Amino acid sequence: MRRVDEILDKGNHVLSTRRGTRFENVDHTAFYEFRTSSLSFLLSVFGERHPYYSEFDHLCNSASPHDVNKGIGILKGVRAELAGGWLVTAKGLAAAEVFSDFIEMALYLLAENYKDPSAVLAGSVLEEHLRQLCIKNSIDITYTDRTGKLLPKKADTMNADLSKAGVYNTLDQKNVTAWLDLRNKAAHGRYAEYTKDQAEVMAKGIRDFVTRNTL
Repeated sequence: MRRVDEILDKGNHVLSTRRGTRFENVDHTAFYEFRTSSLSFLLSVFGERHPYYSEFDHLCNSASPHDVNKGIGILKGVRAELAGGWLVTAKGLAAAEVFSDFIEMALYLLAENYKDPSAVLAGSVLEEHLRQLCIKNSIDITYTDRTGKLLPKKADTMNADLSKAGVYNTLDQKNVTAWLDLRNKAAHGRYAEYTKDQAEVMAKGIRDFVTRNTL
């Protein structure tokens, strides 16, 4: 907890260095100290394949107030989980519990008005759940391209394959398609193309979908 608070203080300090009018930025040295400290902490606690680490690395990668705010939002979600005792063992939770925790974190971020990190995090939960559902139902999660290279299937393809196999119905498939589209908008910086309310509907819908379609 103390370490998270220390890193959050670094983030707030970085925001205090913001400058510029039309194109705001922050002190580069302070930013990279904040980013490095955050990634080091997340890596040591959760590992590099954990969504906390990967989403922070992806969303907080430039010396701008916007990116710093996204990073702070993710760290606040981590702190809330630690404070609430939700992460009893960060690396030993069952998949369903992990997904549930991530969705709760996404909803927490929404409550704190961080709709964009929330949408990316909820979408990451959905994509990983689709992958695990494919594995459970003996559906390939990779394909071979024309050059013979083995590549991972995209989430939309896994969604179609799962529906075709009868794992869930066409209504679920359509909902998943819409959620993946919103997640892509968030991940590619198209923040004006969806609202906080839509992000909330998405997070709650994914929570219901994961609950009904268990691993």
